[in-house]
Amino acid sequence: MIRSMIRFAAVLVLAGLAGLFADPAPAQDAAPALRANVTVTGDTVLIGDLVENAGAVADVPVFRAPDLGTRGAVTTERVVEAIGVHQLIGIDTRGLSEVIVARASRAIPAQEISARIAQALAAGQYGFGDAHNILVTFDREVRTLQVEANATGELQVLGLAYDPRTAHFDVSLYLPSSAVLRRQSTRFTGTAIETIDVITVTRPVEHGEVLAAADLTVTRRPKAEGPAITDRNAAVGHAARHPLRPGQPLHDADLMKPTLVQRNDTVTIVYEAPGITLTLRGQAQDAGGLGDTISVVNIQSKRVLQGVVSGPGRVTISAVTTRLVDSTPQPAAETPAPSSADPQQEHRVSSTE
Repeated sequence: MIRSMIRFAAVLVLAGLAGLFADPAPAQDAAPALRANVTVTGDTVLIGDLVENAGAVADVPVFRAPDLGTRGAVTTERVVEAIGVHQLIGIDTRGLSEVIVARASRAIPAQEISARIAQALAAGQYGFGDAHNILVTFDREVRTLQVEANATGELQVLGLAYDPRTAHFDVSLYLPSSAVLRRQSTRFTGTAIETIDVITVTRPVEHGEVLAAADLTVTRRPKAEGPAITDRNAAVGHAARHPLRPGQPLHDADLMKPTLVQRNDTVTIVYEAPGITLTLRGQAQDAGGLGDTISVVNIQSKRVLQGVVSGPGRVTISAVTTRLVDSTPQPAAETPAPSSADPQQEHRVSSTE
């Protein structure tokens, strides 16, 4: 009796354990439900794009997809009506009034198009330099090209013509991996010119103003405009010879050395000679920049001197004495007899003193 009860209890325990580890009963299939936002890649919208758990009809097309890179709205009523034809009923609309459908694409902007044209021109026999120095301007506005999301690779040149006299180009492009571009025109026309980096000012600059690094910037201008300053350091510290305006390329003729001494300024005259340096007061007779030679008047002696501007209000005069001695004997036949007053051979001496 007791043994029978033990065997019965063991059977119950094993049955319970088997129930714990047994697979649960198959759950009911989830109900189909409408999606609020849909993104498609093909030409058509499938039921499975619009409805979760669409089952056997998931791959059935019901709408034409929007254009590449665009989106559109479809009312819930229209979606349910289109799907109902295919015997998919009981759709949970989740309270949506419409479904937003977008079509994925790869965008090729105008900048990429112009860069590809510049590369083609640089590679051709047109005398251009590097592609990044070529400025491409289109005859009409260029819109972004939209191609299939899976279209890879770079734009290829189908045909290119360029006239150096007018700088006008005519080019056709294509993308081998895109069926869309094979169905639409990709011809572009415009002008292409070579440009260079030039220095210009960032603000209006008046005559005589000295340029600092913060006053200068780099911009691109047509190379055909002629030589311009391309090194910022070549302009820093120079003064404007005439008024300058932003965007105006700087040329050497636009700049001058800063005026450190004005005409009629009281200046310090520094007189330098070997082993001696004197400072005097003077008055400038000319205006000049660093290194310019100007005339100054020694206020004390009223003597006019020539000196070099060596700093603000400072003019330096260097005294370099040079003696040229000619003591070469003349031929005996041409040498005059020495006078009684000058028994020695005559020497000629010239001096800058």
